[in-house]
Amino acid sequence: MADIANDVFFAAIPELNARLKSKEFSAQELARAFNSRLAQLGGRYNALALPLPQQALRQARDVDQDIKRERLRGPLQGIPYGVKDLLSLAGQPTTWGAKPYAGQVFNYNATVIDKLAGVGAVLAGKLSMVELAGGGGYRYASASLTGPGLNPWDRTRWSGGSSSGPAAAVAAGLVAFAIGSETSGSIVTPASYCGVTALRPTYGLVSRYGAMALSWTLDKLGPFARSAEDCGLILQAIAGGDSKDPGSAGKSFYYTPQYARPLKDLKIGYAPVDFSQWAEPTARPAFDAALGVLRQTGIRLVEAKLPPFPYGAVLSTILAAEQASIFESLIASGKVEELADAAQIAGLKASLEVPAKDYLKAMRVRRLIQEAFSRLFTEVDVLLAPGRPGPATAIDQPLDRGGPTAAAAPADPGFRTIIPAGNLAGLPALVLPCGFAGDLPLALQVVGVPFSENLLLAIGKEFQARTDWHKRRPPGV
Repeated sequence: MADIANDVFFAAIPELNARLKSKEFSAQELARAFNSRLAQLGGRYNALALPLPQQALRQARDVDQDIKRERLRGPLQGIPYGVKDLLSLAGQPTTWGAKPYAGQVFNYNATVIDKLAGVGAVLAGKLSMVELAGGGGYRYASASLTGPGLNPWDRTRWSGGSSSGPAAAVAAGLVAFAIGSETSGSIVTPASYCGVTALRPTYGLVSRYGAMALSWTLDKLGPFARSAEDCGLILQAIAGGDSKDPGSAGKSFYYTPQYARPLKDLKIGYAPVDFSQWAEPTARPAFDAALGVLRQTGIRLVEAKLPPFPYGAVLSTILAAEQASIFESLIASGKVEELADAAQIAGLKASLEVPAKDYLKAMRVRRLIQEAFSRLFTEVDVLLAPGRPGPATAIDQPLDRGGPTAAAAPADPGFRTIIPAGNLAGLPALVLPCGFAGDLPLALQVVGVPFSENLLLAIGKEFQARTDWHKRRPPGV
């Protein structure tokens, strides 16, 4: 058996694929190594929902046979990965991170899992999440069947929600990449906190068939990985139309950053106040340095403002109304009381009371938001903001506390509402590690027009060619 060095667990997808094809180690040896690491360390970060060693080895055995016969299926062939435990895997528990669904088993696979199997990726395990992907709103990081997501950089800090397991598992080298989900921040936040690259695709680009629904008009699936290039390779495999998902855009994606516009021709809209005043003081030097790197690429940074809408209120209304319909039976049955977070229980119950007129009004305002962003993108090519204004919060800190007090808050709101705004408009976002505050990671988010993933990835690839933040790894792993 080949000796799998520790560096392998933090290698990018093209490197792993090249080493498999050169037979430096077999897919089975790689799967065993990742399976062992996931089993040993997954619990350390409350990141593992379900190990799948037998399935992984079966898939890896098939990959070895294909490579032996030179049946090459692309860069993900033989690469071990994990999925957030809201994706169904036939015959295996899919708990949605919540006690009421702990014994739930489906007889079909999520489309994303089938697509990854088709290109030879090896599913090593299902990864933890905040219960019901945060439906109803939660106050504490402990709102999960597997306990609070612990950050590999500092286990007294949160790995972020609701895709806590995917972010932590990639950061700690437990899987080469992972699939998470976002309704409003659940990819951007954990990727920022854990210092990994991640992509929230355009709404409808990736099928959600087989994924737990939280909001039919907001939910998206996307990758956590080592680099922007990795995210592009993964998106190429999982994107595409799917008649089983009514929200599918019916579009494919091919990773071709080489054909993106030259960076010197691009204008990035940003709000300086985000980096100078809204950012936590310990984070400001790193953010300043990251802006400097972007300027060195030739990109022009120009001041911009988000269209003035009550993004949080609009998104909250739409989310509450849709989750009420999705989880009506859970609430009506009383099993909602089995959830771990009192605030979440109360929020789900309250969502049943959202009037239809409020939902319809919010959806009409949402259309105005989409039109306003279309106009904004005639002035700039992409938008830029911190992934989060500071590093990961403490595990026991209430999530409704934090940020500057009203008296200390800047008058200019900047892009603070870019996460709900981007999700309402269905915009893609790329999360790029960009430095540290103390010993904790920070990140940028780059947001584009719908289906501009190749442009975002080209920016990310150039940024990462000039920095090594995405290559840093937590101590002790």
